Amino acid sequence: MATSAPSLQSPQRVVILGAGMVGLSTAWFLQEAGVDVTVVDRDGVAAGSSWGNAGWLTPSIAVPLPEPSVLKYGLKAVLSPSSPVYVPPTANPRLLRFLTQFARNCTPARWQQAMRALIPLNNGALDAYAELERGGVTARTMAAEPFTAAFKSVADSRALLEEFEHIAACGQSVNFDVVDGAQARRDEPALADDIETAIRIRDERFIDPSTYVHAIADAVLRRGGRIVEGVDVDAVQSSKTGVVVAGERYDTAVLATGARLGDLARPFGVRRLVQAGRGYSFTVKVDDVPRGPVYFPTQRVACTPVGDRLRIAGMMEFRDVDAPMDPRRINALVTEAGTLLKGAHLDQREDEWVGARPCTADGLPLIGASNDPRVYVAGGHGMWGVTLGPVTGKLLAEQITTGRCPESLRAVDPLR
Repeated sequence: MATSAPSLQSPQRVVILGAGMVGLSTAWFLQEAGVDVTVVDRDGVAAGSSWGNAGWLTPSIAVPLPEPSVLKYGLKAVLSPSSPVYVPPTANPRLLRFLTQFARNCTPARWQQAMRALIPLNNGALDAYAELERGGVTARTMAAEPFTAAFKSVADSRALLEEFEHIAACGQSVNFDVVDGAQARRDEPALADDIETAIRIRDERFIDPSTYVHAIADAVLRRGGRIVEGVDVDAVQSSKTGVVVAGERYDTAVLATGARLGDLARPFGVRRLVQAGRGYSFTVKVDDVPRGPVYFPTQRVACTPVGDRLRIAGMMEFRDVDAPMDPRRINALVTEAGTLLKGAHLDQREDEWVGARPCTADGLPLIGASNDPRVYVAGGHGMWGVTLGPVTGKLLAEQITTGRCPESLRAVDPLR
């Protein structure tokens, strides 16, 4: 069931700001409805957080980032550059305000509320990918069989098992089984010898995100869309006759600029802060490439096979989106990976990368209409932009072209 929302006549020409997974998926689904689309990006296709992330499509475990366990790190931990969650000492009032709001949402009640809001998006995530592929996107998702969460002790694994219980209590199920360390190493020989137990999560998938986002871009171009790179848009001008972006007029604009979303969206009534939660990654050769993604929840280290190499990703760093790469964070990731994996050639790293995930203080994305009927918003997905990008684009395209807000988007209203 969809609910009514203020709308104009269905737009014929739409400009999407942002050529990442969310923006290009929105463009593709708008084309399905016969809309002429132009995608504009300051850098290029998949140049932001869509490039070097882990590429997991794991809707059954896509949960809000602000959770009670985050507060257990303590002030000393989050101020350490080697901590999985790092907040550099700062006097930035905007960041301090975000962190205060984030901490307020790290309660069981607020986590459960946010989790219930995510479930409708999670439920449609893999179907939206399938629709892209049936419609001509040439890239393919890969089955994560198995998707392995590995632990050095049984005690460490209890936190994830408890999270599964909380997810189930909110109405979403996780299909998994538990194995001992010996079985886990038989499944994935790259696991270190001291891995004591593992949880194998079923029914998930993964991608090489850069390859997949470029494939969506190619499909958008083949169907007559335009992609304009190297244009930094600092404002959208709206009037009764349309919106103007980079000197060109369109019927409607979609703001999908990732961690830069806040500045563009604020003039259109979006008051929720969008903070860069930066993640790091690199790729290495490994003697035994895992069959599927491997996750070390205690250390928050994510590993994904990309061709004949392994991408190792992790870290959450609340810092300015344009801050330079911090080599201490790469070193911390290398140190952790060295204790968790066998046969990984960590001294021969390639593609060292930092990318800014767009995080909100309540852990929910911002998807839907702004206070201007010609301007829509799509962002703030935190760590789940790749998982939820296509379903976001599908639902938002429906709202834009019909003028009705899908029920699944009500809880992620950008004006909430």
